[in-house]
Amino acid sequence: MLRFVALFRGINVGKAKRIAMADLRALLESLGYADVSTLLNSGNAVFEAAAAPAEKHAYGIRDAVARQLGVDALVVVKSAREIAAIVAGNKLAAVATDPSRLLVAVTNQPAALQAIEALGRTGWGEEEVLVGKHAAYVWCPQGILQSKAGAALLKGLAESGTTRNWATIEKLHALLQAGAAPTT
Repeated sequence: MLRFVALFRGINVGKAKRIAMADLRALLESLGYADVSTLLNSGNAVFEAAAAPAEKHAYGIRDAVARQLGVDALVVVKSAREIAAIVAGNKLAAVATDPSRLLVAVTNQPAALQAIEALGRTGWGEEEVLVGKHAAYVWCPQGILQSKAGAALLKGLAESGTTRNWATIEKLHALLQAGAAPTT
């Protein structure tokens, strides 16, 4: 069994696309996933599963959530190894003094990262963008909501990716490495 994390885009933000984390855990368990836990209320589910492409897990989970919970939301699934590579690939950690202002974008489609590579070559003032092999990183010193680079990143990913702040990525990485993940 391998460890994975499912990252949902846009759930439990405002009044739309509401999913109770207890319902999500139960649904994932009903799909045969083991050691299911959630982190925060924003759609981060850690689980164990048989070795299979992450995209296969993502599509199956998205379909089941839409059918059984009535919410259609993009799901990006990454293995523990992929999250470790995302952590290792963060070359902005040295300049990012606040992990809540460092945005990390992930996608199931590597071509989506290639499509936004030019953002890393654009001058963003005090903001910085790095598009890596496994993720894109945006340092937003004035905050994510005020970030022009962050807005451009989200527009470039369109419906193919989702974002988390660096603090959440670090917590997910620790949970994936630890084996047992506490449910919150």
